[in-house]
Amino acid sequence: MGNERGYPGFGGRVGRTFAGSEGWWPERPTPPEGAPNIVVVLVDDLGYSDLGCYGGEIDTPHVDALAARGVRFTNFHSAPMCSPTRAALLTGCNPHEVGFGTVAHVDAGFPGYSMELGPDAATVAELLRDQGYSTLMVGKWHLAKDSDCSASGPQHSWPCQRGFDRFYGILDAFTNLHHPHRIVEDNHLVEVDRYPDGYYFSDDLTDHAISMIRERKASNPEKPFFLYFAHGAVHAPLHAKPDDIAKYRGRYDAGWDAVREARWQRQQALGLIPADLPLPPRNTEPHHEVQAWDELSDREQELFARHMEVFAGMVDNVDQNLGRLLGALEEMGELDDTIVVFTSDNGASREGELVGTTAYYVHLLQGDDLDADHARLDLIGGPQTTPHYPRGWAMAGSTPWRLYKINTHAGGHTVPFVVSWPARWAHLGSQLRGQYAHVTDLLPTFLDLVGIERPAERNGHPLRPLNGTTMRAVVEDAAAPTGHTEQVYEMNGHRGFYRDGWEVVTLHQAMTPFTDDEWELYHLSTDPNELHDLAAEQPEVLRELADAWEAAAWAGQIYPLDEGSFIKYLQRPARSGVFRAPVTVFPGTPTLERWRSVQLIWYRGFTAEAHLDFTPGDRGYLFAHGDQGAGYGVYVLDDELRFVHNDGRGSVRECSGGRLAAGPRRVELVMTAPGQTRWDVQLRVDGEVTGALAGVPMLFGMAPFEGIDVGIDRRSPVSWDIYERFGPFAYTGTLHRVRFVPGDLAPDAPDSMIDLLRQMGAQFE
Repeated sequence: MGNERGYPGFGGRVGRTFAGSEGWWPERPTPPEGAPNIVVVLVDDLGYSDLGCYGGEIDTPHVDALAARGVRFTNFHSAPMCSPTRAALLTGCNPHEVGFGTVAHVDAGFPGYSMELGPDAATVAELLRDQGYSTLMVGKWHLAKDSDCSASGPQHSWPCQRGFDRFYGILDAFTNLHHPHRIVEDNHLVEVDRYPDGYYFSDDLTDHAISMIRERKASNPEKPFFLYFAHGAVHAPLHAKPDDIAKYRGRYDAGWDAVREARWQRQQALGLIPADLPLPPRNTEPHHEVQAWDELSDREQELFARHMEVFAGMVDNVDQNLGRLLGALEEMGELDDTIVVFTSDNGASREGELVGTTAYYVHLLQGDDLDADHARLDLIGGPQTTPHYPRGWAMAGSTPWRLYKINTHAGGHTVPFVVSWPARWAHLGSQLRGQYAHVTDLLPTFLDLVGIERPAERNGHPLRPLNGTTMRAVVEDAAAPTGHTEQVYEMNGHRGFYRDGWEVVTLHQAMTPFTDDEWELYHLSTDPNELHDLAAEQPEVLRELADAWEAAAWAGQIYPLDEGSFIKYLQRPARSGVFRAPVTVFPGTPTLERWRSVQLIWYRGFTAEAHLDFTPGDRGYLFAHGDQGAGYGVYVLDDELRFVHNDGRGSVRECSGGRLAAGPRRVELVMTAPGQTRWDVQLRVDGEVTGALAGVPMLFGMAPFEGIDVGIDRRSPVSWDIYERFGPFAYTGTLHRVRFVPGDLAPDAPDSMIDLLRQMGAQFE
C-alpha cells in the first residue's frame, strides 16, 4: 500500500523511484453490463390527438412505426405547462418541489417558484453520467432564470452544469424556427449574422443530435448514451417549411369541429378510448369558449385553416426528423438496444386565444387584429410572421379531453406517450396501456431499466424523495397495477388532485376567490373526459380529495397561489436593478441577450446614443433591437439618418433624421413614454432634433425578442425590406459605441402600480 504520509487511500505501493513502485488506478464508474442507450424526444405543445397513432390525420409514419414496435399509453400525464414538465421529467419530482411551479419567467422569491433546480434535485443526466453514460441534449432548456441566461450568467442552471456533456439549443421558452434568436452550444453563444436560405431549427437540432451520437460511438462504442431531444416545435411561433405547409393546403377547410369528430372516431377505432366514450361538447367555459366553425365568416375560415395547415406541417417535420434520428441509430447498429420515449410537455396550446394571431410576441398584450392577420395570409408559417392558431384547433388537438395547456383539466396534461425498446420489448409492439402514469415516473423508470440505484445524497447534498415511481411493471405487463396512485396539480391558480381513479379539479378565474365552490369531482375510471361532475352527489369524496390537495400544496411548496394580479411577474429581487442600469455596447459585441435588452426599455422611455465618425457613403445599422416579431432600429442609407419601427403585425413606420454631415457625430434616439402603451420618438444629431414620430406602439412582454445589436441587425430583421435589399446591413463606417440609458417609467407602467396591484390581489388571500 501507499505510504501513510501523503498518500491516503492510494492502493498501490510508492517507493523512491518509478521502477521500484507499483501503480494503482482507481476504477472509473461504468454502467451496468448491457445498459441501453436512452432517447427522450419531448415535443412542445403537441396535443393528445395530433399524431396518427393517437387518432390524428397528420402524417406521422415514424411515430406510428415507433408505436407499432412499442407501447402507447392512453393515460399519461405531464404538468400543464412546459418548464414544470421539464423539471419533473429530469428530476422525478413534482415541479413546485424543485422550484418550477410555473414557466421560467418569474423570480418572485418563493421556494416553489425559484426557477432553478437545487442540489437536492439531481437530474437524470447527472445520475446517468455519474454511472458512466454520455449525456447529450439538443433543443429547448427553459430551466434557468431569465436573468441568468446572458453571457455573464451565472451559468449554474445551464444544461452542462446540470449533467449534460454536450448541449446545442436555446435556453429560452421558444424561438423563431427560421431565424433562431440565440443558439447556445455548451456554454457559449453560437454567433450567426444570417442563417442560410432554407434553414430550419428542427432540422439543425437533428443534425447536431446525430453528430453528437456518432462522435461518441466512434470514440467509445461500448459507452451508452442518454439523449434528451427537447424540440422547440410545435410551440409558437408556428413556423414550417414551405413544402411541408403545401402538403396540407386545403386539408383543414372543413374546420375544427369536423376534424375533432373525425379524430374521436379514429380513437375509438384504434381502441384508445372506449367505444361508448362521448365526445365532450364544444368548449363553452368563460374565457375558454370556442366558436362553431359553421358560424365563422368565409374570411375567418380561410385564415384559421391556414394556421392549422402550418401547424400540421410542423408536426410532420418533427416526425420526419424522428425518422432521420432513428435511421441514423439503425445505421450505427444502436437502435435495437435503445429505449426511445416520444411525448409532449403539455396539452395543446390555447395561447392564440379566440381568433389566433400572426403576431405572437405582442398578441397577448395588444389583442386581436383580424384585418392585419388576414392581410398576411400568405406569409403565415414563414419568417415574416410569428403565428399561433386559434384555440379551436387546440380544442381539436386535445380530443377527447376538455380544455387546454395551462388548465388542470385533462386537456391540459393528458399527452401522447410512446415507448420502445426493440431488444427487450419487441413482443409488446402496438400494445396499449391505460394505467395512470406521470412525467415524474420517467427518471425512476430509466434507473430501474438500467439497473442503477438513486443515491440518498450526491456531492454531499441529501436528495429529496422522488414523487415518481417506475413504470417498468406496467410497460411489461398490461395487467399490472399502476404504481402512481396520487398526483397533485396546480397552474396559474387552477388546481387538481388525482387519487385512485378519482379527481378533483378547478377552473379558476383570475382575480376571484379560491373557494371550495370551485371544486369539481370526477370518477375518471368511468368518466375520463370529465363530463359528469359528482361534487353534489359525493360530497364526502370531494372533501377528502380537496383536503388532500390542501395538504399536498403546503407540503409541496405550491403556495402562494397566483391570484391574477401579476405580482408573480413583477416582484423580483433588488439585485435585478443592475439590469436596468445604463449599458454601453461596442461594435462587434455579440447580440445582447433578450431579457437583458428588454430591461432597458420595459414600460419606460429611454435614450440610445451612438458615437460615430461619418463619411458620406457610409451606410448600415447603427443599432437594432428586435426582429420580425416587433422591434426598432436606427440606420443610415444614402447619407440619411432613419428610424424604423415594426409593430409585429406588419405595420412598419419610419421617420427621417435628415442628412448627416461629414465628421464626428452624436446620434440619439430619444423615446419618451407618455402612457397608453405608446412611445414618442425623436432623432437628434449633435443635440438638435432632426426627426420625430408620435404614438408608435410600445414594445413589451416578449417583444422585442431579439436582443440589441450594434452596427448590424443580425438574424431575423426589424425591417424585412432592408433585409431583402442588404441582408444584416452592417455599418460600413466608423462606429465607436452605442450607450443605452433607461428613462422614466410610463405613468401606467405595471411596475409603478405594484402596491395597488398588491392591494387588489390581497382580498383573495
